[in-house]
Amino acid sequence: MKLQFKHKEYQSDAVEDVVDCFAGQPKVEGVTYRLDPGKLAASAKQGEMDYGTEAFRNAPIALDKAQLLENIQKVQRRRNLPQSKALVATKNCDVNLDVEMETGTGKTYVYIRSMLELNRRYGWSKFIIVVPSIAIREGAQKSLEITAEHFLQDYGKRPRFFTYDSTQPHKLESFSSDGGINVMIINVQAFNATGKDARRIYEELDDFQSRRPIDVIKANHPILILDEPQKMEGKKTTDSFKEFNPLFVLRYSATHKTEHNKVHRLDALDAYNQKLVKKIRVHGIAQKGLSGTTRYLYLESIVVSRQAPLARLEFEIKDKSGTIRTILRKVGVGDNLKTLSNGLGGTERQ
Repeated sequence: MKLQFKHKEYQSDAVEDVVDCFAGQPKVEGVTYRLDPGKLAASAKQGEMDYGTEAFRNAPIALDKAQLLENIQKVQRRRNLPQSKALVATKNCDVNLDVEMETGTGKTYVYIRSMLELNRRYGWSKFIIVVPSIAIREGAQKSLEITAEHFLQDYGKRPRFFTYDSTQPHKLESFSSDGGINVMIINVQAFNATGKDARRIYEELDDFQSRRPIDVIKANHPILILDEPQKMEGKKTTDSFKEFNPLFVLRYSATHKTEHNKVHRLDALDAYNQKLVKKIRVHGIAQKGLSGTTRYLYLESIVVSRQAPLARLEFEIKDKSGTIRTILRKVGVGDNLKTLSNGLGGTERQ
């Protein structure tokens, strides 16, 4: 039995929002370098030189910070998201994009399609999916397997992928030397735990020609995709991301703990309204982070006169340029806040 995948608009929207952040980036494929061969095998002839095989890395981002920020703001205006005033850099990377997708809406499918679309438009081909657990790692690997034919029909390519195993570092050579789309899946325990196997990624290995696996990885300037990043925010883990030398970082989650430049949001309320989930269960007395609850609304006073009373409300509007700002005005019976705010989500109530 072969699984059939349908193209869904809300998933395509999430892909477009990420890819459009790099609009204007030239398409560059086949950026080559010489793969570090390490020490020669014991059987090599004395005096023989090995300069390494040809390998491929991601081209650098050609856009400056102002261009990137303008692209991000354009995407945010399109999705009625709060405007970023600057690129949110971390000690590990200058470009960090957040994609918020409710559980069950296919975020794994979305980030796999995003890899293919980034490759189609800009030529980037080296990706690393970082996951917080073995279970999520297995799920990501399975998704890559079952969507291979589907994406082959759409893009004429299929990603070549593998799961990092400290006992099989030779797979990193294939990851580096192959010119197609290459994906490595790795769980955080493989590089930030204290066990012997975790430390191997930073050690010169005899069975890897005295090379450090992390050095071979970072030479590819990969794009990092963090699946459930809120579960990987320990200092040791976040500090370790710098070792991968990421081109940029994409974070996919339904519940971001730390926010960066958010470029897409499909929260629980959106998913319910689009009939993507059957119901929402709310625990506690407060709801945060939903597009229907985060719009600012403040009742300053009630104006009483001989006519019908008015409310002095402070609320957010979207102006002609797409910028979201706060205003104070009087509102009467029958006024619609969605209309007054120029269509902002989460202000539909009268």
